[in-house]
Amino acid sequence: MGMMIGGLAIITLFIGLPWLIFHYVTKWKTAATLTGSDEKLLDELHDAARRLDDRLCTIERIMTAENPNWRQNCLPDAATSRQRLLSEGE
Repeated sequence: MGMMIGGLAIITLFIGLPWLIFHYVTKWKTAATLTGSDEKLLDELHDAARRLDDRLCTIERIMTAENPNWRQNCLPDAATSRQRLLSEGE
């Protein structure tokens, strides 16, 4: 009986445990890869981002054509903001 338990422990230790570890390592590696639907979604998101970037460039060109200083009006630097606040306060 003791010999059988020892044999079972050795089989479990040298065969069962490595098999279990390799099984889950393989599952982990396959789960870490992108599926076809993931790649398709990434392609669609990339295309949407490219289109939005093109639209933003078009809007910036239109804004610049209408008002070349529109960027300074939208995002004033800190010194200009302080001067404007001081002149308004007087």
